[in-house]
Amino acid sequence: MPFRIGARTLLSVRRDLVRVALSLDAALAGHVPPLPPAGGDGYLVTSLPASRLGEVDAAGRLIAVRQRYMRYHADLTIGHDRWHAGLSRSARATLARKCRRAAAAGVEIRAYRTPQELGAFHPIAQAVSATTYQARLLDAGWPCDAVSLAGLHALAAADGLRAWALLVRGAPAAYLCCTAEGATLRYEHVGHDPAFGALSPGVVLQAAAMRALFKDRFACLDFTEGEGQHKRLFATASVACADLLVLRPTMSNRVLLAALAAFDGGVAAAKRATRHPRLAPLTRRLRR
Repeated sequence: MPFRIGARTLLSVRRDLVRVALSLDAALAGHVPPLPPAGGDGYLVTSLPASRLGEVDAAGRLIAVRQRYMRYHADLTIGHDRWHAGLSRSARATLARKCRRAAAAGVEIRAYRTPQELGAFHPIAQAVSATTYQARLLDAGWPCDAVSLAGLHALAAADGLRAWALLVRGAPAAYLCCTAEGATLRYEHVGHDPAFGALSPGVVLQAAAMRALFKDRFACLDFTEGEGQHKRLFATASVACADLLVLRPTMSNRVLLAALAAFDGGVAAAKRATRHPRLAPLTRRLRR
């Protein structure tokens, strides 16, 4: 349970939690999951429909909303032309400009889906991941442990994996790996090397993936938990969700939740303050 400012974790407090993760279909249906029998300190419920927050049966446990967000997804049954037409005029122009710039820079995009192809994809994704803040600060880079890689190979063998890599004159610059859950493809592993940021490699790679996916067998691309401009750009719809902490009513857990609420409130207030016109120049100097 991190005390985090942006991507930087200042402090973490360990709790033994059972993760109860709702699928996109469950979130869209407004499903409220029963909490399974468990020991430990409690539960982390993710992608709970925001409209159903008060309906979780916590059985006397402490409840706290950890974050609220829109869970974005793209309807892959509408076809690329209709999806593209649904973008704003400025978004279409920006996307076209970034793709032209990438093409002029010698960008190459490769696709992977079989276990053999995944073997070639792995070192590319690993090289890019090592440069990303997800790997350095969040421990959420490309998985390199044997169990995770075996699971990805099993998915590829069952036609349940789609992956792409973007290279700039042979140098790995970005990767994207999606895993299947029925007719839904999940936006699972992603990263780009900040050294190539001027070429917008993540956006260019996602645009290429979208062109391929509209011709594929999947009905939906689930951008999973969390928000971001990238997800908003490529999605066709969203559902309001929240992540919920459900903890045993101990004194230490009460103190922890109060500390988290105070810390998050302080971070939010500081962010609002830095947007003030008089403080903006100081903020820019500090970031340098």
